[in-house]
Order: sequence, then C-alpha cells, then structure tokens
Amino acid sequence: MTAEAKERVAKRIARSGLCSRRDAEKLVALGRVRVDGQVLETPAFVVGSTQQVEVDGEPLPAVEPPRLFRFYKPLGVLTARRDPEGRSTFYDQLPPELDHLMPVGRLDLNSEGLLLLTNDGGVKRHLELPSTGWARRYRVRVFGRVDPNALSTLEAGVTVDGIRYGPVEAKLDRQQGGNAWLTVRLREGKNREVRRVLEHLGYRVNRLIRTAYGPFQLGTLKPGQADEVSGKVLKEQLGAALPR
Repeated sequence: MTAEAKERVAKRIARSGLCSRRDAEKLVALGRVRVDGQVLETPAFVVGSTQQVEVDGEPLPAVEPPRLFRFYKPLGVLTARRDPEGRSTFYDQLPPELDHLMPVGRLDLNSEGLLLLTNDGGVKRHLELPSTGWARRYRVRVFGRVDPNALSTLEAGVTVDGIRYGPVEAKLDRQQGGNAWLTVRLREGKNREVRRVLEHLGYRVNRLIRTAYGPFQLGTLKPGQADEVSGKVLKEQLGAALPR
C-alpha cells in the first residue's frame, strides 16, 4: 500500500463524521479504539484504507463526501451534543438524519444566527483555524446611546480583563431611543468576544445575531432551519482543504 493511501487513525475517525479529530484522540486515550482487533495506545497510529477501525466495538460509519450546512441556531439553544442540566441543544432542532453533524465554532446560549455544521472533521478544523482568517459578521443590539468614535477605538484591538482581543470593526447602523443596532465584524471569534469588547465600552448587548461566517451567509434562514451548501460552492470556497 502506498503512503498516500494511509492516514492517522484520528483523522480517519474524524473523516467518518463520528466526531472531531480532537475527540477522536481522546477516544484513543481512553482505549475505546481498535484497529484490526487491537486496542490502540496512540492517536498517531497510521492506518491503511483496508484496515478495520472500530470505536466501542462498532465499525466506523462509511466515509461520505464532505458536506456543509448553514443552520440558524435559535436563541436559548446550546451549541453542544448534550447538556447535564437538560437544556435544549442544537441537535434537538435538527432532523434525525443530520444528528451526526459537528458545529464549526460556537454560539453561546444567548446568541443566535448562523452556525455552520459539517460531517467532516478536517473541514471543521480548517474553518476554525485562526490562520484561515475568515471574518465573522454580527448584527448587535445594545442598550445606551452609542458614540461612533468610541466604536472606532476597537479597530486597534483592546485588552479586557487581561485578555487581548484583535481588531474589531463596529459601526452604528441606527439609534432607536435607548437602544442601538450595530454591525460588528471580527476574525478571531474568542469566547463571548463581541459582548466583552462592547461591554468594555459601556454598551450592554441585549441581542446578538451572527449573519455571516466567511463567505457563508445567514440569508433568509429562520430559527431552527438548516440548508446544505452545494458541492460546487463548497469546492469553490474550500478547494485545497477538502480531502482528495
């Protein structure tokens, strides 16, 4: 077998859509992965295309072509597989045939809007890498009267509670009494970044909607709806990142 036909077992598991590569490495560490009947001790183990990989005694799902979906995550829904407190997760919103999809990044409980979902761990990792550099865009409603000059200070980046945030583009769309609507654009997407940088300026967020992730737009999707990105668009946008 040629070297080109081999890959690390964690990558094989991720490509099957069972879980992400990082989670696959954890499964190996827990002794839950076998190759040709032998329990693995390292996620660096390289497997060929004819070798049998099993997780918890079950063969991996057949590898399907990479797929990507746009999903409107509703307000009050977690970006998680399950919740110990029994709260609703985005998987509860999906039809059963899509419950194997993995989220690209996160949206917190009190945020809504575009969440990308994929069946391919490699695609997920590529889309989440800071080096990919794709901008996330949000519509944000805040309490208070907004000073555009204060917003412009975020373009140089800001440190909040010891955490350094990169450049953030924030523009005032309209002021409505005691509330204002903003358009916010950033590339890092750290945990609760939009809320923290705006609260640093004294503007408390009361609604946050992600409208775009790189070239992928929320469009006309309604809360709880999912729509598949066509193979043609996926290839145009991700080309070299797709498995060959």
